[in-house]
Amino acid sequence: MPIRTCIFDAYGTLFDVAAAARQAAQEPGFSILSDRWEAVARDWRSKQLQYTWLRAVTGAHADFWQVTQDGLDWALEAAGLDDTRLRMRLLDLYWELQAYPEVPGMLAELKAAGKATAILSNGSPGMLKGAVASAGLGAVLDDLLSVESVGVFKPDRRVYDLVTERFGGTPDEVLFVSSNGWDAAAAAGYGFVTAWVNRAGEPIDRLPWTPAHVLSDLNGIPELAAH
Repeated sequence: MPIRTCIFDAYGTLFDVAAAARQAAQEPGFSILSDRWEAVARDWRSKQLQYTWLRAVTGAHADFWQVTQDGLDWALEAAGLDDTRLRMRLLDLYWELQAYPEVPGMLAELKAAGKATAILSNGSPGMLKGAVASAGLGAVLDDLLSVESVGVFKPDRRVYDLVTERFGGTPDEVLFVSSNGWDAAAAAGYGFVTAWVNRAGEPIDRLPWTPAHVLSDLNGIPELAAH
């Protein structure tokens, strides 16, 4: 079936999750982070994801903002950074994450081709609205779909159900794009056509499903969506 709808994960896919720590490390007053920002960004993201999985399997759901704060607290403690001002600055910056450079043009190209576009994210509605507004992407996205509608994080199938409930059609008419290999794999198992944006050149996850496409960035998405 031809692709009608293009769905994107948000954090790490459209928005650079390392941007908050990188920017803070360059600001006056936070030089304490200058030689540790990469480790903080890596641990923050790792724990953020781990906590979503653990909360999903144990039924202990909390919104993504809580999970994001918990992940940051772990990362700061691991780095030996007990600084309340730094913590608050990092959290403020997370609401205004930078989009990757190719994102605005890629989404505009999809809209010009008549495709529906949306985000499907673990992020809470407020976080997603803030990031989209900060990046100026509102005009090229038809909707922001949050797991808060179903009260469980990815890769629960109820999250992927939100796409066809909102846009209709069948899963094989959806191109689902994520920078998380596990997310792209699970979405493939659900029935979406999937593209894994593997910016870091990581090995493919050992899961029962594999993404249909593997890209190094988002530039090739309009071409995939054209088929």
